[in-house]
Amino acid sequence: MKADIYTQVGKKNGTIDLSESVFGVKWNADLVHQVVVSMQSNLRAGTASVKDRSEVAGGGKKPWKQKGTGRARHGSSRSPIWKGGGVTFGPQNNKDYTKKVNKKMSSKALFATLTRKFKDGEILFLDNVNFEAPKTSEAKTILANLAKIDGFDALTTKKHNTLLLALATPDTNTKKSFANFGNVEVKEARNLNPVDVLKYKYVAIVTPEEAQKQLEARIK
Repeated sequence: MKADIYTQVGKKNGTIDLSESVFGVKWNADLVHQVVVSMQSNLRAGTASVKDRSEVAGGGKKPWKQKGTGRARHGSSRSPIWKGGGVTFGPQNNKDYTKKVNKKMSSKALFATLTRKFKDGEILFLDNVNFEAPKTSEAKTILANLAKIDGFDALTTKKHNTLLLALATPDTNTKKSFANFGNVEVKEARNLNPVDVLKYKYVAIVTPEEAQKQLEARIK
């Protein structure tokens, strides 16, 4: 299974032999859903908390006597039906949303999403991305050049969650150059996960031979 490799100016520059274990995995919707939901749950802080009627300050004195006023009887101004009172069945910060996902499941879900992206024509392989210094204008030019490639025209028109740029090696200049683009995220290929892959419309893998080796290493 082969795929074209492009330069940062949008020209073809060879091909790459893709690994069947990374880009040829059968789609498993149940597995992907389970991993994605678990990863999103693990990001939840679980810090939302409100006070019930026993925790709200004040309200110890009975608002008015039980009978003879013509008003409904009340025992405390901190009752949930009073303004400033406690909350009934509100969130407490003692809940743990953590869900365990083993590495094998996570890796298989990632490869399934990468395979789906590749089959949908939404993965771009780049031989390299070079910045002598952080430069937003150069990053904008690169996106414009890549948008000329058939199937990637939305790189310059889609305003949200457009591109996930996966680097085989860390590159500060590249990361800073794209930092001003709210619809582009730069990550290392070894840190890819199914949530990020599904979040963005396109995935561009830089130095694909090395990046593919890093992804294959996650199978073990």
